[in-house]
Amino acid sequence: MKNSFFVLLLSFVLVVTACGNEEKETTNEPKDDEAIEETKNEEETIAKEEEKDEDVTEEKEAEVDVQPSYIVNEKTWKVEPIKDANDKVVLLTIDDAPDKHALEMAKTLSEKNVPAIFFVNGHFLQNEEGKKTLKEIADLGFPIGNHTYHHENLTEISEEKQREEIISLNDLVEEIIGSRPQFFRAPFGANTDTSLRIAKEEKMIPMNWTFGYDWEADYQSKDALEKIMVETPYLSNGAILLTHDRSWTNEALEGMINGIQEKGYEFLDPNKIQKEKEAA
Repeated sequence: MKNSFFVLLLSFVLVVTACGNEEKETTNEPKDDEAIEETKNEEETIAKEEEKDEDVTEEKEAEVDVQPSYIVNEKTWKVEPIKDANDKVVLLTIDDAPDKHALEMAKTLSEKNVPAIFFVNGHFLQNEEGKKTLKEIADLGFPIGNHTYHHENLTEISEEKQREEIISLNDLVEEIIGSRPQFFRAPFGANTDTSLRIAKEEKMIPMNWTFGYDWEADYQSKDALEKIMVETPYLSNGAILLTHDRSWTNEALEGMINGIQEKGYEFLDPNKIQKEKEAA
């Protein structure tokens, strides 16, 4: 009788112990899953941080790779190579942006991997649409130049007003894209001693042009503009090309680029132009 009782008691203890172990294992399972998920999240976070660090490193390396290899000759308004840089280059510039077609022009240039400087006016940046457009152009990698706030002839206004026209636009551009323009172009190419001095103070490179035609009535069509921009005798090594944010220029842009490239010219990356040193 006693033996039977002990057997039953022992069996009961074993069953209870087994259930307790099973419950512990069941209870631990969610904890194991949580630990695995936590570990996975930590690994993903670390991977993202490493990827971000790699991107920053690549950007810095890319910046280092773009060494100044050209200067702007302020007498001829051409770009000239420093030492052994390729001399068969031209520089494309687009004025009066961003009016109506600048972003589309920027996208065309980006697709064709052709660099350019967009010279902007402040009166196109007085609403959110204009600011957004400028930011998109800058985000595509195009340098932004200063073409003054209201596009006034600087030779006809006071020194104080000239300063306001230039500095206020630099401030606005910096507010929108996070950096100040590195290039300056006076409206109508009408530089003054004052505007040139202010440009130097602001560490901007003054830049007129070698040739351009899209403001002339005879060339305000796609075919006429394409033809003159490619066949002009002024297309030569180091030429600075002037174009504008206009519908016919937008239409002619791709054909113009193709024709100039077929003549063996490379479109110069503005980042390769030697920048102004900080004013003393």
